[in-house]
Amino acid sequence: MNLDHTKIKTLGELKSAGYTSRSIKDELRENLLDKISKGEQVFEGVWGYENSVIPELERAILSRHNINLLGLRGQAKTRLARLMVQLLDEWMPIVEGSEINDDPLEPISRYATELIQEKGDVTPISWVHRSERFYEKLATPDVTVADLIGDVDPIKAANLKLSYADDRVIHFGMIPRANRCIFVINELPDLQARIQVALFNILQEGDIQIRGFKLRLHLDIQFVFTANPEDYTNRGSIVTPLKDRIGSQILTHYPESIEIAKKITKQEAQLDKRQSELVYVPEIAMDLLEQISFEARNSEYVDAKSGVSARMSITAFENLLSTAERRAIVSGDKKTTVRLSDFMGVVPSITGKIELVYEGEQEGAGFVAETLIENAVKSLFPNYFPKIDKLQRKEEQNEYDELVSWFFNGEGFELLDEEKDDEYKSKLDSIGPLNHLLKEYQPEISKEDSYFLKELLLWGLVAHNKLSKHRFQQGHQFKDLYGSYIRGL
Repeated sequence: MNLDHTKIKTLGELKSAGYTSRSIKDELRENLLDKISKGEQVFEGVWGYENSVIPELERAILSRHNINLLGLRGQAKTRLARLMVQLLDEWMPIVEGSEINDDPLEPISRYATELIQEKGDVTPISWVHRSERFYEKLATPDVTVADLIGDVDPIKAANLKLSYADDRVIHFGMIPRANRCIFVINELPDLQARIQVALFNILQEGDIQIRGFKLRLHLDIQFVFTANPEDYTNRGSIVTPLKDRIGSQILTHYPESIEIAKKITKQEAQLDKRQSELVYVPEIAMDLLEQISFEARNSEYVDAKSGVSARMSITAFENLLSTAERRAIVSGDKKTTVRLSDFMGVVPSITGKIELVYEGEQEGAGFVAETLIENAVKSLFPNYFPKIDKLQRKEEQNEYDELVSWFFNGEGFELLDEEKDDEYKSKLDSIGPLNHLLKEYQPEISKEDSYFLKELLLWGLVAHNKLSKHRFQQGHQFKDLYGSYIRGL
């Protein structure tokens, strides 16, 4: 409903403008129908949910349901709830001075009712922007009924010289103050069971009780809860009668493809303009970065119930660019390209974002992170070069024999972490068989991307036990698996 909020200042003017009351659920529903009919996007910037979560969420809104978003961490649950604000009217009229956003035509508080009785059509009206109609509370074990619903305020009673029997001594909690708003409770299972019980009547009948005061406040709230399935077994649970009062439970999920994951990472990463101009990121590097998360979600070392947040890829991308940026500044390069060896710089982003099972704890977080990077290389390798079979006869020739022989006959090959770009490129260009393989299997690759692909080929051969890779303080050394041993004999 579009009314000129700058001109309407009293109840009489509001009535004359044709304002009619409607519940927040009707408001969301009607505005959503309007957007759908116009083909407008509501949940912009949320990728991968177009055919799963978003249609379910829209159906829940059309059904006027309270909603529970159930999913592992980093699945955009809170973002979806915040985007629902875009479905509210831009401005909402309230009785001026009301603590609980009283509707001027349907007041529910004693303050608003008495003010309208006294002043009638000259009752002052104020306006609330939709950005102020979103309330959020993280459920923690220390949350009390007083925080959420309210309590008796002895200071108010003393100042106003009121008896404790007078309902004006009540101090309203967060939920009544969120009347006619969207109210989000994050991590609902962490809320103590007795506090969850206090929500029963609010969800079903809309009335509240505070310290013996039975207030028939017909609160008008759109509730959105978020929960992690892990919480149901480890830390707490949603009590069954409360689940029964939540209209729709919607399951969220992680990105199902690398392309979707890349969109999310590029959108969310906090990059400096100078950083973006200094560092070029090959698309293959982005694919590898996202593949690490996919490997982590299937790893025997990582706790699958805990999940691997999309934040891991985002922070890893930021670290990757910072690693390349620092290297360029140290070596004096004006521009640089991300290298595969720069991925050692993302290890801190991985170790802080994954929960390890017992076997992973035994191996250590650093080892697990490096294993995930190597597994990601192994998974992407067949997209660019011929697949290497695990079982192969010794006399059989394969595409990589010439390259392996180059390392067998050499003394080893080193790539330093902080090598200047020119030196790095000339070293990789010096390996003839590497150039031949790239020309044969990736002839259309750009010069800028070719060096990352050359490194990927080397790391891939290491992952398939064709070469060995040794990490030392300044960088990586690549060798033939048995060459140095045989030459020693």
